[in-house]
Amino acid sequence: MRLRVALRCLLAAGLIALGLGCGEPAGEDPSDDLPFGVEATRLGADADAQPPLEGPSLLLQGDGMPLDTAFHAHAAQVADQPLDVVVLAASFPSGESTTPECDRLIDLRRVHSCETITIPDPRGANVDRVAETMQQAEIVYFAGGDQCNYVDWRGRTVHTAVIDVFEQGGGVGGGSAGLAIQGDVAYDGCTGSVRSDEALADPYDERIHFTDDYFDWPVLDRVVTDSHFRARDRMGRLIAFVARQIKATDADAFSGLGVNEGAAVVIDSAGRGTVYGGRAYLVHGDHPPETVEPDTPLTYSDVQIVRLLRGTTYDLAERPLDRAYARSVEAGSLSTNPYRPPGPESK
Repeated sequence: MRLRVALRCLLAAGLIALGLGCGEPAGEDPSDDLPFGVEATRLGADADAQPPLEGPSLLLQGDGMPLDTAFHAHAAQVADQPLDVVVLAASFPSGESTTPECDRLIDLRRVHSCETITIPDPRGANVDRVAETMQQAEIVYFAGGDQCNYVDWRGRTVHTAVIDVFEQGGGVGGGSAGLAIQGDVAYDGCTGSVRSDEALADPYDERIHFTDDYFDWPVLDRVVTDSHFRARDRMGRLIAFVARQIKATDADAFSGLGVNEGAAVVIDSAGRGTVYGGRAYLVHGDHPPETVEPDTPLTYSDVQIVRLLRGTTYDLAERPLDRAYARSVEAGSLSTNPYRPPGPESK
């Protein structure tokens, strides 16, 4: 049974203060009582599931909509019982449904309820009642859109609540923009979007802007993430991101994780990432670039790339390079196709 209500009996005290009984919507819109344009719609059961948590787990989806098989594995890492999911969005989708992710997830047997909370104004990320709803969730999933909107939530109660879910052994993840914010450093898109050729021609292009430590997931230490990877040919820009981070942090090594459309990587608490639905790529820099300066094409030799096929499990904590192949950037140009390893695995 699907029930479309907002902030159920959790908000009973607030509803009574408004002269409403538990479960009665405040007017025609179930989110009428939420400020700053926030809307919340719940599908599934009213009661809080409260399963014992066994995570944490991360779900990194290459495009916006969660892959069923990946989400099932993600949920299984969090709990062995049905659980409550919150989908966070910063804008309303263009289609007919305002809850597209939950429309799909609610039919999975591991999902007890799925609530979509849309926060179009960053002030809405400080609404206590929304954060209280999230405290009942075992999994939080960030929808696609514009990741710059999400980084505006930094330090607000909703952002803190997401971190609490993870630290208590729950699941966190996202697709597209929701993936871009999960890394140790987030390419936030707040100054525009950059193509690979533009990033290689100038790694300090004004459209390359990062937010540091939006999340601090241990398994993604020194990792920047990117989505829609092969379809939008983002290998070049991810290499440029890695080069920038090595110089900025003076780290011995830094990595990028690019996930294709239709693919997802589910990472357990030990850092083992399993690929579902398609391919992902680890880009690893273990030395400083030869040239990484403003207004200057990038030169970076022997960047290590690990192609992760569907079904592959890879240790993102250790990041072994035994199956890596090297690609170089010379004056802003890649030496050869970076998506295909040499030899019989080149398909």
